[in-house]
Amino acid sequence: MANALYDKGREGFLAGDIDWDAHVIKAILVDTADYTVNLSAHQFLSDIPGAARVAVSSALTGKTASSGVADADDLTFPGVSGDPAEALVLYQDTGVEATSRLIAYIDTATGLPVTPNGGDISVAWDNGANKIFKL
Repeated sequence: MANALYDKGREGFLAGDIDWDAHVIKAILVDTADYTVNLSAHQFLSDIPGAARVAVSSALTGKTASSGVADADDLTFPGVSGDPAEALVLYQDTGVEATSRLIAYIDTATGLPVTPNGGDISVAWDNGANKIFKL
């Protein structure tokens, strides 16, 4: 699979339900042995089994949206242990799993897959034209 946006995530942007600049957006490291992505059917964080969630980031900071391109400051997952992570999922955190909308699935990036060793895992977003993703 290649990096892609969840269908319901794109729908959320178009309907005005997701505001990249204003809403809390987080990233989650995902073990694909426990989660099979379904970009057309999966909508909320509750669609990703707990066993697949290796680590959750704090809220993204420094978010920008220019010309339909989403970007943010690089982030760090502190002190990560557990299963290997082969993907990263971005989601809008509402505080409730059943309403926290999935946005993007990233499995093709420098550093993926990663095997946690108890240390920090840093994520440096792409500095190319499409940054994190482009609508």
